[in-house]
Amino acid sequence: MLIIGITGTLGAGKGTVVEYLIKNKNFKHYSVSGYLKEKLIQRKLMADRSNLQNIANEIREKFGPDFITQKLFEKAKVKNADAIIESIRNPKEAEFIKSHGGFLIAITASQKLRYKRVKSRGSEKDNVTFKEFIKQEKRELQSKDPNAQNLPKCIKMADYKITNNSTVKNLNINIEEVIRKMKTKKITSERHKRPAWDNYFTEIVKAVSTRGTCNRGHASCIFVKDKQILVTGYAGSPIGFPHCDEVGHDLRKSIDEDGTITQHCVRTVHAEQNALCQAAKRGVALDGATVYVNMTPCRTCTMLLINCGVKRVFAEKKYHAGSESEAMLKKAKIKLGYKFNEVVKYKNQKG
Repeated sequence: MLIIGITGTLGAGKGTVVEYLIKNKNFKHYSVSGYLKEKLIQRKLMADRSNLQNIANEIREKFGPDFITQKLFEKAKVKNADAIIESIRNPKEAEFIKSHGGFLIAITASQKLRYKRVKSRGSEKDNVTFKEFIKQEKRELQSKDPNAQNLPKCIKMADYKITNNSTVKNLNINIEEVIRKMKTKKITSERHKRPAWDNYFTEIVKAVSTRGTCNRGHASCIFVKDKQILVTGYAGSPIGFPHCDEVGHDLRKSIDEDGTITQHCVRTVHAEQNALCQAAKRGVALDGATVYVNMTPCRTCTMLLINCGVKRVFAEKKYHAGSESEAMLKKAKIKLGYKFNEVVKYKNQKG
C-alpha cells in the first residue's frame, strides 16, 4: 500500500499527476482542496483562491497544521489501497505523511508556463493577469505563519521532485519512474532492520528494569564491553530486606543548592550499585566498559562509575537532578550520551 502526498506550485501539473495515478495505477484520490471546498460550500462562500487559503489557515490554526491531512490519511488507511493526497501545502502536513510511511512528490514548472496553463483552464478564480498571478504567488510563498501554507518548504521536504516543463508524455514517464522507486524503497524499508548497538542495549535495560522493586523510576543498568554484557543491575532493597512494592517507599527530603526540595526513596540499593556488587562477587572487571542506564546516574553512583574505570555512560533519558553528575563525568573525561533529550518524570518527584 502506497500513500503519496502531492505538493507543488499552482499550474505545475499536480492535477495531471493525480489523473494519471487514478486512471493507470488505480490510486484512490483524496484532496485537501476538496475538503476545503466542502467547508466553503457549507458556509455558502465562493471557492476562490483567497477563500480557500483563508479557511485552510483558519482550520490549521484551530486544530493544528496537519489536521486536514490526518483526516484524509485516516480515510486512506481504512480503504487499504494505494492512495494519493493532493494539495499538501503546510510543512506539518508533509511531515505527517512522511513520518507515517507515506511519500511526498513535488511538481514544479517555470512561472510563465504555469501561468499559461492556469489561464487555459478558463475558470473564474484563475482569470487574473500575469502581474496579479506573480503577486498572489509571492504572498503565498512568503508566509512565516506556522499554521499557514509554505510551499517552498514543502517542496524542499519532498522525497521526489518532478520538473514539468515538457509534455504530458514525459511527465507520465517521470511518474512511472518515481512510483517504481517508491515501491522498491517501501519493500526495502519493510524488511527487518537490525537495531544499532546503543538501541539494542537500551532495550535490554528496559527488560532489566522490570525486575526493579521501586516504582519511582524502575532504575536499571547493564555494563557492556566489546559488545558483550558483563553484569546487570536494578533498583531493589538489600537481600532479606522488605521491598517498596511490599511496604511502600522510605522517602527522605533533601534541599538542593538552588533551594529546591526534592524527595528520594532510600529503601533501595541503586541499579548501578547492585551491578557493581555483582561484578565484585563474580570477579568481573569493569575497566573500560560502557554502562547503559535508563536515566543519568545520581552523584554517588557517578563517583563509583568513575572509580571503576568505565569509559562511557549512555542513558535513555535525563535525571531531573543530574546536572552535577553530568559535570563530574565531563571532568573525568567519560563520554555521556542520551537517546532522548528529555527528563524522566515519576511520582512524588518533588515535595
